Amino acid sequence: MKILFLFMVMLVLPAMSEAGSDTSQYKIAELRGLYLKATQDEEAGKEFHKFMDKYNGNHPVILAYKAASEASMAKYVWNPYSKLKHLKTSASIFEKAVKLDKDEPEIRFLRFTVEHYVPRYLKLSEHLNEDKKIIINSLKNYPASGLSPGLAKIMRDIMLSEDLTSEDEKKILRNVRI
Repeated sequence: MKILFLFMVMLVLPAMSEAGSDTSQYKIAELRGLYLKATQDEEAGKEFHKFMDKYNGNHPVILAYKAASEASMAKYVWNPYSKLKHLKTSASIFEKAVKLDKDEPEIRFLRFTVEHYVPRYLKLSEHLNEDKKIIINSLKNYPASGLSPGLAKIMRDIMLSEDLTSEDEKKILRNVRI
């Protein structure tokens, strides 16, 4: 959760600059901030889930945040069946988002951070290596990859933390200049 928290703290800054805008438009910067709150507070998590549950569009990044809202709800429900149901729903929505834009690093990063914390015995963490490869390649190709400087820095810093990457991958990431 430490990684996810760092990711969300750094992403909330762009969301604050859009404060007061209409959240019904599902602005990605706002979703980052809402997701941050959802990972830290049960009531915010329930509100974020309720908000994202209403989204029926096909924007791949917004769908990834909808998937992340499902995963965050697994943290707040006590029933193991409900936890598993939220995680499976999250995995299904992530799959749809990836099919819509298989190369979008933000989608892959969200799914990677969620799957990293799912217990392996549930067999819902099958994309870790695939997602990590896309994340690292996107960072290696920054700025041509289209990542914003803020998101690129967050992704790089988180991928360098803890046990998310090998020493060889860390060497590559340390050379990424943002």
